Amino acid sequence: MYAVIDLETTGTRTSWHDRIVEVAVVHLDEYGRVTGEWCSLVNPERDLGPQLIHGITAAEARRAPRFEQVAGHVAGLVRGRVLAAHNLHFDASFLRAEYRRAGIQAPIDPAAGLCTMRLASHFLPSAGRSLYDCCRAAGLPPHRAHSALHDARAAAQLLVRYLASAGTPPPWESAITTAAKLPWPPIRAGSVVPVQRRTPGYREQHFLARLVDRLPRLHEPKGDAYLDLLDQALLDRHVSTTEADALVATAEDLGLARVDVEDLHRSYLAGLAEVAAEDGVVTAAERHDLIQVADLLGLSRSEVDNALQIAMADSSRQRRHRRDQWNLKPDDLVVFTGEMRPQRSEWEAEATAAGLRVGDRVTKKTRLLVAADPDSMSGKAEKARQYGIPIVHPTAYKQMLAGLEASDAGTLPDDKSVAGTR
Repeated sequence: MYAVIDLETTGTRTSWHDRIVEVAVVHLDEYGRVTGEWCSLVNPERDLGPQLIHGITAAEARRAPRFEQVAGHVAGLVRGRVLAAHNLHFDASFLRAEYRRAGIQAPIDPAAGLCTMRLASHFLPSAGRSLYDCCRAAGLPPHRAHSALHDARAAAQLLVRYLASAGTPPPWESAITTAAKLPWPPIRAGSVVPVQRRTPGYREQHFLARLVDRLPRLHEPKGDAYLDLLDQALLDRHVSTTEADALVATAEDLGLARVDVEDLHRSYLAGLAEVAAEDGVVTAAERHDLIQVADLLGLSRSEVDNALQIAMADSSRQRRHRRDQWNLKPDDLVVFTGEMRPQRSEWEAEATAAGLRVGDRVTKKTRLLVAADPDSMSGKAEKARQYGIPIVHPTAYKQMLAGLEASDAGTLPDDKSVAGTR
């Protein structure tokens, strides 16, 4: 009878190329009983927009199906039912735009559906316009806002209240008849595995666990390509999901088993320990940085202690080959992507004041991409990965900027944790 929908999107206007990032549908029968529900994240193949509002990360969305992959399934969920939503005009316009982008003219008309926001003026005259205000006026419990499934459930509960007040038959009986006859075009509905939001506190499995644990091992693993990628991944002392996937793929391409990669990780940690011990003093900040790297590489703190002990005890031995430290330099070209706090214009002005050049697109001359979400699927991020340009979180970039300013002032920053090896 009814299909109550809610969407989370990258923005508010389809004309600005905003896309759906989550879709939920709750089914109600003619009496207002819930008969089913479905929800999935959607890969928008672009930056996720206001992540502070909807709370969806690129690491989640990048593994979700694209809209064209769920289009047939969603059509099956709404076909023949009255479409309902809180602010139906917004949701219907995004659904229609996504179907149009997939080459499908979907019969989605907000005028033929039910908007719980509009109906509130009749059934809840004292309520505000928001879903929260309407639910509170209806005596409904608070819900988790900006989650498509929770918002759809809340809107469905509102509709149930309206149904109870409207009586039988409801005043929108003609909409029920119209919805049942709407001619949907044939849309292939393949097998769809919905991708849900991660539960709070979810921790991604360490990428080492995804590597094959096989024998015989390589006695001298040729891991230069892997170490180059590791350098870039650890530049901001954070291994994003995208970087973890790339590290696993590179290890597999090189024929590296898990034990080989663990050896490379220990060698990498030993190199960082040598850098920390060069002046004969290992500061608390340097030790903290080594522990942070060890955690990211799946190594123990005892291995940090061992690496430092070796580096400090034999400072006269021949140093292993190390590449130059990676640091920002004056006149480097940096680019920003994603919604940031404060506004991106302020970040760009600060970069310019520090002697950096700011670009509006990524080219081969770009030195660094600063992303609100390092797993970003924006065009800039995809181009940076194609060119092998480091992508870092704004927090790490601020530390790099502090290092640049300290270098310009003729002083050394106390914390070397943002300097990778290249």
